[in-house]
Amino acid sequence: MKRKIVNIDREKCDGCGLCVNACHEGAIELVGGKARLKGDEYCDGLGDCLPECPRGAIDIIERESRNYKGNVSELGQWPVQLKLVNPRAPYLKNAELLIAADCTSYAYGNFHRDFIKGHIVLIGCPKLDDIDYYEEKFTDIIKNNNLKSITVVRMEVPCCGGIVNAVKNSMLNSGMMVPYREVVISIEGNIIEDKN
Repeated sequence: MKRKIVNIDREKCDGCGLCVNACHEGAIELVGGKARLKGDEYCDGLGDCLPECPRGAIDIIERESRNYKGNVSELGQWPVQLKLVNPRAPYLKNAELLIAADCTSYAYGNFHRDFIKGHIVLIGCPKLDDIDYYEEKFTDIIKNNNLKSITVVRMEVPCCGGIVNAVKNSMLNSGMMVPYREVVISIEGNIIEDKN
């Protein structure tokens, strides 16, 4: 299909990353210190990134490319709110579990594609909910479901540390250590830390 799409001149690009933040579709990434399109299907061709590039390395061209897919839901189960999830729900068995502070999905534009895809999702807010309840529920889930992994996505704000502590304490309480990943999102919507 021939359509309008972003074109990045890697020779002109100085790797400042302003285009990455400007792209509402999350279609641009930095690789080897230079901007590049992640894939044709992620670019809507509107060019929100153009005015942000100080080097004039980005323009819109018309060429053969894959169709734009936009933001597609990757959610595989319902409900997602931690208080509503039954710890013995069949979809939790052998799951790759994503535990996310609820603000993260609003702050990080590609949350579905980068985090939800292939995961069972539980969301909550440690500032608004009872953290002891979280520990009890997470402990029950970990003990009874033979989880493959746990990924925690939290905001950079201090109150989000509660969800991390609840998950770690729950692993200790259950006596089961599950492969663990923690991702921290900035209030600007960027990944600022990703640790296993």
